[in-house]
Amino acid sequence: QVQLVESGGGLVQAGGSLRLSCAASGSIVNINSMGWYRQAPGKQRELVARITSGGSTNHADSVKGRFTISRDNAKNTVYLQMNSLIPEDTAVYYCTAEVLVFTTTLSTGAYWGQGTQVTVSS
Repeated sequence: QVQLVESGGGLVQAGGSLRLSCAASGSIVNINSMGWYRQAPGKQRELVARITSGGSTNHADSVKGRFTISRDNAKNTVYLQMNSLIPEDTAVYYCTAEVLVFTTTLSTGAYWGQGTQVTVSS
C-alpha cells in the first residue's frame, strides 16, 4: 500500500554532516506525522525527531541543536539534516509515517522504511 524509501546514509568522520531523505509512495490520501528513529547495536530503537503535517517538530534531547527534521508535503518526503555528528550517532536510521490510505476503504496506518546505516568514525 505504502512504501517508504530512505537514502543518504553512509560513513562520515566525527564533526561531519549527512542529510537523510525518505520518500513515501503508494495509495496515499494524506500523511500526518513523519519521523525518524534510530537503533544502535544492542540498543532499543529510539525516536530522533518527528514532524507533523503542519510543520511542528520535536527532537530528542541528544540531537537538539545538531539535527533538524523537515518535510516537503508536495513530494511526500521527510528529511533529516544531521550536523556535528559524533560516534554515538552511529545507528541504523528508520523513517516512519502515519498515512491515510485508500484501497477499498479509508484507513490510517503506520509505515516504516527499510533503514539506512549511518556510521560516524572518531
